[in-house]
Amino acid sequence: MTQDTNYDSFAEAYSAENETSLINGYYERPAMIKLAGDVRSRQILDAGCGSGPLAKALCDLGATVTGFDSSKAMIDLARKRLGEGAQLLVADLGQPLPFADDSFDDVVASLVFHYLEDWLGSLNEIRRVLRPGGRLIMSVNHPILYPWTNPGADYFKPTKYSDDHTFNGQLATLTYWHRPLQAMTEAFTKAGFQIEVVSEPPFSADAPAEIIPPQFEGRKSFLSFIFFVLRAQ
Repeated sequence: MTQDTNYDSFAEAYSAENETSLINGYYERPAMIKLAGDVRSRQILDAGCGSGPLAKALCDLGATVTGFDSSKAMIDLARKRLGEGAQLLVADLGQPLPFADDSFDDVVASLVFHYLEDWLGSLNEIRRVLRPGGRLIMSVNHPILYPWTNPGADYFKPTKYSDDHTFNGQLATLTYWHRPLQAMTEAFTKAGFQIEVVSEPPFSADAPAEIIPPQFEGRKSFLSFIFFVLRAQ
């Protein structure tokens, strides 16, 4: 995907953090797996697969998964996780995808689209490689986050912004695009998708108590991402 964030520089640290963190291991990834449902014998494209934790989980559930990411370091880590026979390649979601029309039953895009300024071109490419009636299952930064963390910001104005994060002890800067919910849904419909599910899920009940921040005690949910299941028309 065309983005300002260079994951090659902190791929191993991000991957290690992703395994067991509350926000990834016990919130985002379980929610994506639940939305995917029964994936036995389905051909799935993992767009922006990172080091492959979601792809591995879907393979374990019986799917055949092809993955791509713009970061070579992430693809190298994914290959170690999934094996040399895995269908993995370096590709950019912001460019034409190297797959034939109607190649996949589902596409999963986990925390990918919020790096992109233009959604429509990428959604059109995903629609092209999906079989008729196929699904796009995706998660992105919740649109309420940017105005929450930047008081006075205009919720309705698409805005590029950066946040500093620490992954497994390594500092990294991630650069995103904020867009309001209406802009998201308009892009979906223009690209030929029907919205089937909009989800703001709880985190997993399996999350260890020691990784739950004190402010979340007694709560089952928090807002960090928003999830969609879209059907190709």
